[in-house]
Amino acid sequence: MRAKQAAEREKARKGMLAGDERYFPVRDKGPARKFARDWVDARRLPSQYFLPFSLVILLATWIPWPMEMRALVLNLVITIGWPIMMLGVLLTSVYVAWKVKRLVAQKLPDEPVRGVGFYAAMRALQIRRLRFPPPAVLPGGKPVPPKK
Repeated sequence: MRAKQAAEREKARKGMLAGDERYFPVRDKGPARKFARDWVDARRLPSQYFLPFSLVILLATWIPWPMEMRALVLNLVITIGWPIMMLGVLLTSVYVAWKVKRLVAQKLPDEPVRGVGFYAAMRALQIRRLRFPPPAVLPGGKPVPPKK
C-alpha cells in the first residue's frame, strides 16, 4: 500500500511539474488562473526581485564596514532602500491584481474573477525559478521550450 501511494505521489508530482492541470491543487485550476499565471510569467515585474533585493540589503547590513561607512550604509538602507522596495512591491501588486482581474473579466466573461487578482499578485512576488506551477511562457510571451 505504501509503495502504491508513493507511486501515485510521484506520478502527481511529475504531472504538476509537466504542467498537467489534472494534477494541480484546486487553487491553481481553471482557465482564469491559467490566464493569470501566463500573464504574470510573460512579464518581468519589479516585485519578483523583492526577495533577492531583501537578501542584498540584509547582507549589506551584516558586512563589517568601517564605523563611519557602516552608519552610512545602514542609513541608506533604512531610509531609502526599504521604503523604495516596499513601495515598488505595493504598487506592482495593486497594478497586477487590477490588470489581471480586468483582463479576465474581458477575455473570460463566464469565469469568476474572485481571488484571481490576489493569485496573480502573489505569483508576481515569487522568484521566477521557484514559481509553482512552473512558468509555461518566457518573458515576452513565447512558450517555454520543452526540456531535453
